[in-house]
Amino acid sequence: MKIDVSRKLPEHLETLVLLQEENAEIKSTEVLSEELAETINDFCALEEFSFKDGAIKSFTRLVHKKRQLIILCGVGEHKKKESYKLRNHIANSLREATRCKARTVFLMFDFDTGIPEVQLGHLLAESALLTAYKFNKYRSSDPVHEIENLHLIYSAKTNRHLNRGILEGRIFADAVILARDLVNEPANVINPEALAEHAKKAALQYGFSIDIYSMDKIRRLKMEAFLAVGKGSASEPKLIIMRYNGNPDKKSKLTALVGKGLTFDTGGYSIKPTNGMLSMKSDMGGAAAVIGAFSAIATLKLKVNVIGVIAAAENMISSAAYRPGDILTSMSGKTIEVVNTDAEGRLTLVDAVHYAIDKEKADRVLDIATLTGAAVAALGKDYSAVLGNDDAWLTKLSDASNLCGEKLWKMPLHEPYMDLIKSDVADLKNSGGPLAGCITAALFIREFVQDKPWIHIDIAGSSMRDKVNGIDSLGATGVGVRLLVNLLRSME
Repeated sequence: MKIDVSRKLPEHLETLVLLQEENAEIKSTEVLSEELAETINDFCALEEFSFKDGAIKSFTRLVHKKRQLIILCGVGEHKKKESYKLRNHIANSLREATRCKARTVFLMFDFDTGIPEVQLGHLLAESALLTAYKFNKYRSSDPVHEIENLHLIYSAKTNRHLNRGILEGRIFADAVILARDLVNEPANVINPEALAEHAKKAALQYGFSIDIYSMDKIRRLKMEAFLAVGKGSASEPKLIIMRYNGNPDKKSKLTALVGKGLTFDTGGYSIKPTNGMLSMKSDMGGAAAVIGAFSAIATLKLKVNVIGVIAAAENMISSAAYRPGDILTSMSGKTIEVVNTDAEGRLTLVDAVHYAIDKEKADRVLDIATLTGAAVAALGKDYSAVLGNDDAWLTKLSDASNLCGEKLWKMPLHEPYMDLIKSDVADLKNSGGPLAGCITAALFIREFVQDKPWIHIDIAGSSMRDKVNGIDSLGATGVGVRLLVNLLRSME
């Protein structure tokens, strides 16, 4: 999709998308002719359309014997800080344009967005490209209509800032699409080895370094918790280590991004029901977010030093699979009693976290994972749960969330709940039972961070959609990519 900026509407206009605040009258301007403004106002009066928040109406008319499509989108009482809402308004109006088979779209805001020009261009491109995304690789006959040209009608002294934002928005969208594609692929296509190969391709394409460790190397590292999860699968586990060094200053701190990389999760011997297993190709959503984030930070050439660690495995059932009651020795030396083989993600994460700190000397750690059904039960599909031990870093994460529109809800690291994961036969249990599952999972991981600044993000609910919603398409959302990139950007 070509995205650019225009100062005026062409004489022969195919499609106009107009976003306006509630109860506003459309007035003629240098851009909007008196005749077109009057037509829109007449239509609004006839249809009793008042530009309420999220309302969309479209109509066609003949101009010089050519069809012209007008799409009206209400933004309600727009608040300058609610840029995430504007993203969704743009997405919904462009989805309507796609439904009407528009090819060249002119989009204008008939109100002051209050958004800086770079951010506005970014928001426009990101919204347009993510809305257009559809995973139809395996559909033999699925003709997809696409908008070919999107022109933002905007009057500025120079388009330099808007064009810079459009370029950045495209980079962010491409990174999210990379993550979405990885998650949407079925588990017979993306196994641990294939995930490692995709990470390697991304490293070559975007310019960051990568190492991939196979079974022998992982054994030598004594990552028994990680290896136990993958024992039941014919697909060998892989440890994927990505590095980006954008700041040569020796005093610059190293940030570790650890992504959960379960390419499929049956639950092991604590087996999931069929319905619960159907979407488990998405259990590597955290890994996909980290790979996507690396592609963007390398393209943007951020002045940060980052390591990405993904312990990729399949949790399957066989005579070799680990069992409830097993006791594992993690890479850190701490022992873990397995009380639930479906609480497998945290086992892979703690070895990956310890590796990042012990071997790579990471100064702070952020892990992102489709970790608990408890997070979904508590927060649904719109919010990711976040927990951490460093208030300053959590504040930066909150700012990044506000900027990109990926919603977070902070959960408490409630110390008394540590009793739920204490074991009588080992240092820890890998599950605290049905109560406070999101919190106890985070407390479990915290035991391995060695007092380093640490954030845990649970994207179990927000990683997938069963219907389109704003910029999110059906299937994988690519959640976490934009959040992580914005966070790292704030740390330059």
